[in-house]
Amino acid sequence: VGCDRSKNLVDICGEKNFQAFVCDALSVPIRSGSCDACISIAVIHHFSTAERRLAAICEIARILRPGGTALIYVWAMEQKYKNQKSKYLKEKNDSKDKEEEINTGMAQRPLSDQMPDSSSQDSACSNLLLNDSKDEGCGAKPVADSRLPVHTNRTSFHSQDVLVPWHLKGGTKKKGDSVDTVSFPAGSRESQECSPVFHRYYHVFCEGELEAACQSLDCVRVQKSYYDQGNWCVVLEKL
Repeated sequence: VGCDRSKNLVDICGEKNFQAFVCDALSVPIRSGSCDACISIAVIHHFSTAERRLAAICEIARILRPGGTALIYVWAMEQKYKNQKSKYLKEKNDSKDKEEEINTGMAQRPLSDQMPDSSSQDSACSNLLLNDSKDEGCGAKPVADSRLPVHTNRTSFHSQDVLVPWHLKGGTKKKGDSVDTVSFPAGSRESQECSPVFHRYYHVFCEGELEAACQSLDCVRVQKSYYDQGNWCVVLEKL
């Protein structure tokens, strides 16, 4: 069974005969100790404070049965690791690639690719204010004036806390439309003139950060921690 904050995405799951429901990752309506396994993919990096990110991990641990396991993926600050660029950095989309992006569909592509495209004009800072202090690590630069920088797609990160532009296709998404119809190629006239741009918050994790958060909990044991194409990943076992 799956869950998501977005009702529209849950509706798509229902149309495909998958079991899914709308909920908050910080308050999952599932009985404690009732799940054999949990998977959290590209979710926890959207929480804006260390306390909320830890609370999300605690909620995963709560619903696991003793001996149950969980897999967690978050976006990594290190898009170049052990002298190897992630696929996210390697794919410098030319116009042909961007046209194919619409047809390929983001949901079918690797996790590190399931990130919205941005145009160069989005590289200015957002005026969104942060209430929590910024972490400084991995060579990250502190955010000036507590403003969040807007990330430029297919580039390295210069801050752990960023906004990533999400270009929606013009018009309202109709029921029955597939997921891969909602994005325009970056820099296209349509994306600049017709499509609204939303800025999604991301906290990109430094090496060891996710593992350390998990190890701070007495009720779980870290079985495995690894890097996978621009993502930090942890496998947990409930004690």
